Amino acid sequence: MFIREKESVKAVEWGNGLSYRFIVVADRMGFSLAETLVYAGTKSRLQYRNHLEACYCISGQGQVVSADGAVQYEIRPGVLYALDQHDAHFLIADEREDLRLISVFNPALRGDEVHSLDGTGFSEY
Repeated sequence: MFIREKESVKAVEWGNGLSYRFIVVADRMGFSLAETLVYAGTKSRLQYRNHLEACYCISGQGQVVSADGAVQYEIRPGVLYALDQHDAHFLIADEREDLRLISVFNPALRGDEVHSLDGTGFSEY
């Protein structure tokens, strides 16, 4: 068993926000858990080629839109979206406030990855 407080987790700047990676591959849990902050008014083109991700909104509002624009969902507190097909997508945060998500990744992240905002996945330091 272990406990981690947010104050002890280094924030990773990923381009259009911050990611606090609470559980990473070194923890040997088989998945990662992060609190993800998406800056208000940003639009991020994302795709995880090697990870599946589920995100649960805890504050703010926005949209997740398929890369081709054919599918669009509103994101607000209490809504979960899952990228179960390595889906290329746009994550759009409302202009009024930051979007906060709890994100689960499988397989686990190392913890230092950052997004490549051109949609090619994670770039690594």
